[in-house]
Amino acid sequence: MEDTTTAAAIAARGMSVSTEEREAWMERAMHMAKEALENGEVPVGCLMVYNNKVLAKGRNEVNQTKNATRHAEMVAIDQVLEWCHRYGKSPTEVFEHTVLYVTVEPCIMCAAALRLMKIPLVVYGCQNERFGGCGSVLDIASADLPNTGTPFQCIPGYQAEEAVEMLKTFYKQENPNAPKSKVRKKEGHKC
Repeated sequence: MEDTTTAAAIAARGMSVSTEEREAWMERAMHMAKEALENGEVPVGCLMVYNNKVLAKGRNEVNQTKNATRHAEMVAIDQVLEWCHRYGKSPTEVFEHTVLYVTVEPCIMCAAALRLMKIPLVVYGCQNERFGGCGSVLDIASADLPNTGTPFQCIPGYQAEEAVEMLKTFYKQENPNAPKSKVRKKEGHKC
């Protein structure tokens, strides 16, 4: 499933991650997803790993913040930017050597942000068949989109079953932040 052109570009940027590393990092991302679920959020969690060090841990914060853009990946991007500022590092240099581990395929918005940040590699759990930006709905990750950042490689399927089960658990419960139903009552008409 890996695109060889994209894979070659990733290899040229020095990105190599073993299966054991992927599994270990994904386990930690799953912990973030569980934390999101426990906090009434859609259970998506992620890590951004640079030089074998976690720079950012994100989980969905949409319901908590009442901000629809606070997806796990966006939270993590902000943390990496803060880390770069704190340590005087170039965000471009850091992002170009950072791997994202996320429990669910990034949505179109997040995939576009990852592309703009020049993330070279995204390892994810299950597909996002409603909003996926890495091939399920649109292929933002590897599409030929001029002036929109750098294509990135995706490696899907890590702990996909566990990610799906957490999503099912979330969607079985009632979301207290969901808008109220707008079902209209039928009014009796007098003739």
